[in-house]
Amino acid sequence: MNILVLNGSPRHNGNTAAMVSAFAKGAQSAGHKVDIVEVCREEIKGCLACEYCHSKGKGKCIQQDGMQKVYPLLEEAEMIVLASPVYYHSFTGQLQCAINRIYALDKPKKLKKAALMLSSGSDNVYGGAIYEYENSFLRYLKLEDMGIYTAFGSQNKSPELLGRLEAFGRNL
Repeated sequence: MNILVLNGSPRHNGNTAAMVSAFAKGAQSAGHKVDIVEVCREEIKGCLACEYCHSKGKGKCIQQDGMQKVYPLLEEAEMIVLASPVYYHSFTGQLQCAINRIYALDKPKKLKKAALMLSSGSDNVYGGAIYEYENSFLRYLKLEDMGIYTAFGSQNKSPELLGRLEAFGRNL
């Protein structure tokens, strides 16, 4: 299976990156292809709401930026994983821009599954991100929910959490 992970963390070796790495290790060991895009390392602008993608662009965004790297991966992905630290009860702004720009493709044709990974310093702050995941990805895109994984405080980078994520990837 082709899996696309959109990592919304600005920290290259932070808690979210550790979660993504453990998942990818397990998934790759089971023979899955995993592409990880660190959206904070890409120059991805917000959607212009110009509708070029749904008129003249025929599914192509008018903006030429870091999403040009993401779009071909999205078109081949059978599963998408959103990974982000929680900032003010939702995804990082950088990940939110990438999510909004998926609009150009409307519904990626091969995409069938999704998962969510969230890290935080506090518990009970995941509501906004989970709401968007459930409504934008699971319901609107009609994707199968493969799981929601959260960690806060000392759970971040814990052997138990990383082991669970590696097993999750391995058992897809």
